[in-house]
Amino acid sequence: QGQLVESGGGLVQAGGSLRLSCTASGRSISHYDYAMAWFRQAPGKEREFVAATSWSGGIYGDSVKGRFTISRDNAKNTVYLQMNSLKPEDTAVYYCAAGKYSSGSDYTSDRVYDYWGQGTQVTVSS
Repeated sequence: QGQLVESGGGLVQAGGSLRLSCTASGRSISHYDYAMAWFRQAPGKEREFVAATSWSGGIYGDSVKGRFTISRDNAKNTVYLQMNSLKPEDTAVYYCAAGKYSSGSDYTSDRVYDYWGQGTQVTVSS
């Protein structure tokens, strides 16, 4: 059974940067077969799509476009989320997810993803 483990969260001032990492373990999660994504959830709010890998490149939520970058190191089975120009509204628990590539899938939807990490807190102070 595969597992996802996130790291890199923390407290940062507005305008600062953080890089989150998510490492997949277990043979069931392979970079050949699985898209990887980041979602976030702030207190009292629904889970929100942040970014995902795809065969054609990164996909981003509107609120993070131009500020966040998703990348993948297949040799390490790790996906990264580089977050720049952070804002207080970026404060949330960030979750890594993995879901099988499939034609026609909407990788911005959490229903695509089978595996989830435990989450890492990101807090941006004003």
